[in-house]
Amino acid sequence: MSIDLSQFIPSFLEESFEGLELMESSLLNLEQGDDETINSIFRAAHSIKGGAGTFGFDNVTEFTHLVETLLDEMRDGRREIVQGDVEILLESVDCMRLLIESIQNDTDCDDEKIAITSSLLTQTLDGSVSTPVLDDATDNYSSTVKQNNTSITWVIEFIPEHHLVQTGNDPLFLFNALAELGSVEIEANSAELPSLNDMDPEELYLRWKITLVADTTEDDIKEIFEWVEDECELTISQELAGQSSEPESVKSEPELSVTEQNISAQQTEPSPAVSEEIKPAPSEEAVPAKPNKPVSPVASKPVKSKTDVGSIRVGVDKVDNLINLMGELVITQSMLSELGNDFDLSKVERLNTGLEQLLQNTKELQESVMRIRMLPISFAFNRFPRLIHDLSKKTGKQIELVLKGEQTELDKTVMEQIGDPLVHLVRNAVDHGIEPTETRIANGKPEQGVITLDAYHQGGSIVIEINDDGGGINRNAVFEKAVEKGVVEANSSLTDSQVFDLIFEPGFSTAKELSDISGRGVGMDVVKKNIQALGGRIQVESVEGQGSSFKVNLPLTLAILDGQLVRVGTEIYIIPLITIVESLQTQKNLINRVSGDMVLYRLREDNVPVLPIYQLFNLASDTTQVEDSLLVVVEADGQKVGLMVDDLLAQQQVVIKSLNDNYQQVEGISGATILGDGSVAMILDIPGIINIAQNSSRSNQYASANPEEVLP
Repeated sequence: MSIDLSQFIPSFLEESFEGLELMESSLLNLEQGDDETINSIFRAAHSIKGGAGTFGFDNVTEFTHLVETLLDEMRDGRREIVQGDVEILLESVDCMRLLIESIQNDTDCDDEKIAITSSLLTQTLDGSVSTPVLDDATDNYSSTVKQNNTSITWVIEFIPEHHLVQTGNDPLFLFNALAELGSVEIEANSAELPSLNDMDPEELYLRWKITLVADTTEDDIKEIFEWVEDECELTISQELAGQSSEPESVKSEPELSVTEQNISAQQTEPSPAVSEEIKPAPSEEAVPAKPNKPVSPVASKPVKSKTDVGSIRVGVDKVDNLINLMGELVITQSMLSELGNDFDLSKVERLNTGLEQLLQNTKELQESVMRIRMLPISFAFNRFPRLIHDLSKKTGKQIELVLKGEQTELDKTVMEQIGDPLVHLVRNAVDHGIEPTETRIANGKPEQGVITLDAYHQGGSIVIEINDDGGGINRNAVFEKAVEKGVVEANSSLTDSQVFDLIFEPGFSTAKELSDISGRGVGMDVVKKNIQALGGRIQVESVEGQGSSFKVNLPLTLAILDGQLVRVGTEIYIIPLITIVESLQTQKNLINRVSGDMVLYRLREDNVPVLPIYQLFNLASDTTQVEDSLLVVVEADGQKVGLMVDDLLAQQQVVIKSLNDNYQQVEGISGATILGDGSVAMILDIPGIINIAQNSSRSNQYASANPEEVLP
C-alpha cells in the first residue's frame, strides 16, 4: 500500500520555518567555543535537509548539504568560528527560507541569489576564500557590473490592484522614487477605465509601463515597490544599451508573488495589504563567480490549496480546558432539556439557575476559544535581532536591541498585521533616531545606541513601545516643514504632541537625503493608517538630544469588542469602551458656539466639539437641544469629541462583523454586530467620527442644534 507523502508537507514546512528561526537567532549569538549552540544549529539544518530529501525537494537538499558541511567543520573543531563564516551562514538561512517559501507558495525562487550564496559556500569549504564576507563580495561584483554596464534600460510593467490608493499608497511616490535612480518614461494604460457613471473615485483603474534608464540593479527597483508588492503585479526586465530593442528579461515574473518572512512556524498566513518585506533592507546580491553546478530546480511542488490558511500550535492545557468546558455545557444542556420535558411554574427557579449556568459556561468557552488564538508577541519580536544586525552593518552604527515583555500575548491576526508597521518604526529608529557613532561621542553619549521594544497589557488592550536613545525629534524643524507644506498655519499654537503627530502627514519628511532603510515611496502616514485599520492608535513622545518613543496601542483581538450601547432615536449604536473618556448630562452654562455653527462644550480645561449623532446619520431623535442631551465624550489620536445621544444602555462584549464583507465601508462605522434580540447594531469608528467632526467645523455639513442661549 502506497502512502501519499504530500499530506505531510505542511508539517515539514512548519518545522522547517521553526528550524530556520532557531538557526538565525543562534547564529546571531554564536561565540567561539559555544559547542551547544553550534550543535543546535547543525541539528536544525540536518532536520531540514532530511525532510527535504524525503519529499524530493532536491534543491533544498543540495543547498542545505553545503550549509551542513560548513557547520560540521565548525562543531568538530576543524574550522574556527569567524565573523565572515557567520555572515555567510546567515545569508544561507535567508536562501533556505526562500527555497522553502517557493515550495509553500508554489512560486519560482530567486535562483541567482541561491547560486551566489552556493558559490560562496563552495569556495569557503574549498579554502579558496579564507574569510568570505558577503558585503565585500557584493561590493566588488557591483563595482564590476557598474563598470561594464554603465547604461541599463529597465522595462517595468506595474499593474496595481484597484484598491491600492485606499491603503495609503500613491503611485506618484513610487514614480518619483524611480526618477531618483535615473531617466524615467511612463506610459499609462487606461484600458480598464470604466465609464464616468460606473467609476468609483476611490478605486485605481490605470496600469503603467515604465522605462527606466539607470545604472542600478533589479533589487534597487524592487525595493521601491516593496510596500505595495502584495497589491500589484510587477514584471521587471532589462535591455543592455547597444543591444536589440527587445528587452531581455533577466527575471520574468508575470505575477509577482511576494513571499512573507515567517514570524515563526506558527505564522504562515499571507502578510497584510500594505506590506514592507520583513527581512532587512536588501543589498545588491552578487559574488565574483558562479558555481559550476547550479542548484537544481524544485523536483516537485505541491499545489497550494487556496483555502490553506496556515495553522497554529496550541498548548495541551488550553485544549484540556476546552474539553472540560464542553463537559460543563453538556451537563447544563441536559439539565435544561429535563426541565423542558414537563415544565411548570414551580421549576422557574431551577430554570433561571440553569440559564445563569449556561451563560457562565458560554462566557468561559468564549474566553477559552479566544485564548487559543493568543500567541506570545515574541513571534513578532523574533525578526528584529537579525534586522538590527544587518542594519548596523549597513549604516555603520553600533546598536543594541533590548526586548521586553516578549511573553505578552496578542491575537494571531493582530500580530501578523502589526508586524510590518513595527518593522518600519524600527527601521525609522535606526535611520533617523540613532546618531552616527562620532556624533554620539561628541555629545557625550555611549558609542552604542539602544533601541528597546517593549510590550505590555493596559486595560483591555496591548501597548507596544519602540524607544531609542538617539537624537530625538527636532520640534522646530517639524513645525517649519509643516508650515512649508501648508499643513499648518505659521501662527498656529500647537502642543508638542500635536507637532510630533505632523510626521504622520502624507509625504512628510524632514530628511535632507532619501534613505533606503526606512522606506521609499511610502512614509509614516501608511504606518498610522495600518495601525488605525486594526482599531489602534499611535502616540509619539520625544526629547531632543535624548531620544524618542513611539507607543502603539492595539486591541487584544479583532473578533471581540467591549462596547457601550447607546440609543439615538430608534437605533442602537455601540461605542468601543476603550475610546470613552466619560459620559455626562450637559449643563447650559458650559455650552458655547464658535464660527461655523460648531457647538463646543467646556469640559474642565478642554473645549470639546459636540457632534449630534442623529444629524450625522439622518435620524429622528428624542433630543435635538444640546442642553437637554447626554454626551459621551470619546477620544482618539489625542482628540476629543462629544457624541450627543438619547440614552445610555448596557455595556457588553460584542462579536464584530465586517461591513466590507457584507456591504461596503461606511464613514464613521467600523463594523456591525447582532444583539441578543436579533437586531443589528452598528459599531462606531471613533477616529472616523472625530475626522467628521473636524470637517464639519469647516463645511457646516452637520450644523449643531441651536441652544436657547449662547455664551460669548
